[in-house]
Amino acid sequence: MPELPEVEVTRRRIGKLLVGREIARVVTTKPSYFFLTSPLRLKRALAGRTVERLDRHGKYLLARLDDGATLLLHLGMTGQLFGEGARSLRLQQKAARRSSAVETPSGFTPDQHTHLQLQFVDGGPRVFFRDTRKFGKALLVSAGSSDARLEKLGIDALEADGEQLFEAARKRSIPIKSLLLDQAVIAGIGNIYADEALFLAGVSPERAARRVDASTCAAIVRAAQRVMRRSIETGGSSISDYVTPDGSDGGYQNERRVYGREDEPCPRCGDPIRRVVIAQRSSHFCRICQT
Repeated sequence: MPELPEVEVTRRRIGKLLVGREIARVVTTKPSYFFLTSPLRLKRALAGRTVERLDRHGKYLLARLDDGATLLLHLGMTGQLFGEGARSLRLQQKAARRSSAVETPSGFTPDQHTHLQLQFVDGGPRVFFRDTRKFGKALLVSAGSSDARLEKLGIDALEADGEQLFEAARKRSIPIKSLLLDQAVIAGIGNIYADEALFLAGVSPERAARRVDASTCAAIVRAAQRVMRRSIETGGSSISDYVTPDGSDGGYQNERRVYGREDEPCPRCGDPIRRVVIAQRSSHFCRICQT
């Protein structure tokens, strides 16, 4: 699932294909739970609009339009936001990936999973939003309005200082890992970077949140920011479906210390990395280095 680094990489790179361009036409698939705003309304409201700025809060992308409205986009679990001309096996269906794994992928052709296409007045590259599982979201927020999805978010993870985490943790008995995943506390941290941050901070994901003091909360947030900034530098983590907007893979998946490395030796002490399930999410950690 794309987390803050993947969304930030997407923001920086897709912004070059969005900002300053006037939308000529919008093409969608049929209505589904992908569309929080109906496809018909999106088509009518976006045609003729220009994207003035592309922001991000947590895992949400916010395209600010010239009429004051905002197009809110969330990549969900398997969403891919990219430009025309992108080439990647990850943009093909899994059966096709297996059959052409050693071949050079051809240019992308919109398929039944391409739920949103933006075409522009200048005739330049289109922008596609593809999502095989439809857990991604598209919502148009009118000028002067807001949305509950944004209002309930905590501070963005790259702007947090640890105080927000400690205030939420001090009276909670849930595992600290669960609290890190709570977007109402700190927005943007998901499973990958929570595991990596807790490893760097030396904190077990199973430790009760109320047993994490203020200095340790600060260390966890600093560690999360460290791994996320490094992930942004390397283009994010391409583990399953995520690709950057030009179709290239990220590189941070090659630097993970614990996430997805069950039974591999800990990079610090050599003890096997453990995997446990916390609140229905896999958590990876070292039982020696994290207490």
